[in-house]
Amino acid sequence: MKCHEIEYQIVGDDLQFVEVILDEGETVVAEAGAMMYIEDGIEFEAKMGDGSKPATSFFDTLVKAGSRVFTGESLFMTHFTHHGKGKGHVAFGAPYPGKIVSVDMAEHGSLTCQKDSFLCAALGTSIDIAFNKKLGAGLFGGEGFILQKLTGDGMAFLHAGGTIIRKRLNNQKIRLDTGCLVAFSPGIDYSIERAGNLKSMFFGGEGMFLATLEGTGDVWLQSLPFSRLANRILANAPSAGGSQRGEGSVLGGLSRFMES
Repeated sequence: MKCHEIEYQIVGDDLQFVEVILDEGETVVAEAGAMMYIEDGIEFEAKMGDGSKPATSFFDTLVKAGSRVFTGESLFMTHFTHHGKGKGHVAFGAPYPGKIVSVDMAEHGSLTCQKDSFLCAALGTSIDIAFNKKLGAGLFGGEGFILQKLTGDGMAFLHAGGTIIRKRLNNQKIRLDTGCLVAFSPGIDYSIERAGNLKSMFFGGEGMFLATLEGTGDVWLQSLPFSRLANRILANAPSAGGSQRGEGSVLGGLSRFMES
């Protein structure tokens, strides 16, 4: 199925949202709960599957939708269709601080991405799971054996933490923190290798393993994985067993005493 041709604009800096502009009859598919607002004339419906293969039998659709559960996503996806006249607008917000990046799938054909980076895409984009075939990458890659695979020729939108950078590899190799990987295009081989010697692995602060990307293609990286942000917040949250910081003045100590 050929993807719908949609227009869009990305609004904001570090807390971005994407506004998709639909012509009459056009549809955009999004993860459940991603919608920010919709204009009159646009209706939404929760469906099993991404709708990229309308002729697929109910059983096949159920199997494909059920496979999304393995990635931690909802069994359903939300389809937003413009039934009014002229142009209609629907917006989707990011679930945590970071950037939204647009990807023209016609440039790559397919894209492999981390399981929680997909935000929305034009109808016709196939959203499947991709099993990592390498044992090391599956056990220590930070994303397990299961990644998401997007296939199509329309626009798709990914979200990641911090700042997103797109790097082009020309028969090159790059090593990175396992949590900083967002997506990679065909032609890139993904594996895991040990982070230096034993001293570096245990005391270097960079983890025991690094992700290795090698080949020719495009790679998208994020500067602040959500897991890193969450760990830092929990480490400074007294209610979660962390230690409170940043209030070292006399007034800060007095405030904590009054609250106790």
